[in-house]
Amino acid sequence: MWRFARNPVKCEELVQDVFVEAYFGLPGFRTEAPFIHWLKRIAVCVGYRYWRKKSEPAPVPLMEADGAEVDDRENAPKAAARIVDTLLSRLDRKNRLVLTLYYFESKSVKTISEMTNWSISKVKMRLHRARQKLKSIAEQEGMAEELP
Repeated sequence: MWRFARNPVKCEELVQDVFVEAYFGLPGFRTEAPFIHWLKRIAVCVGYRYWRKKSEPAPVPLMEADGAEVDDRENAPKAAARIVDTLLSRLDRKNRLVLTLYYFESKSVKTISEMTNWSISKVKMRLHRARQKLKSIAEQEGMAEELP
């Protein structure tokens, strides 16, 4: 749930929401599928619902989000995480969701399709468009040469 809310308090609330929904949804659980897959699907739905409900914050310029020098070995991962988080925050919710699931959660296209109730071709199309949009944002901020 940390991928959906970077605030520790909000993250705990989302985890609690997942378990409440899972508890009340237990009668609908199909035992032929693994329990963890069912629970992860609920978590994605709760996280996505959170993104839809929260108001979109004004994008922070990447130079302000950088904060720490990237050459500083101790702060480099934190600075990179802030930059990636800022870039992702500029995407719409669906593109952010598909990139988060694919790259940070290491989910396959088929798994994302099952978790979101989208077709496989829609997931592939979203991934492609989200990458293009992320590249465009990075180019606007002068970071294109740092991206592969």
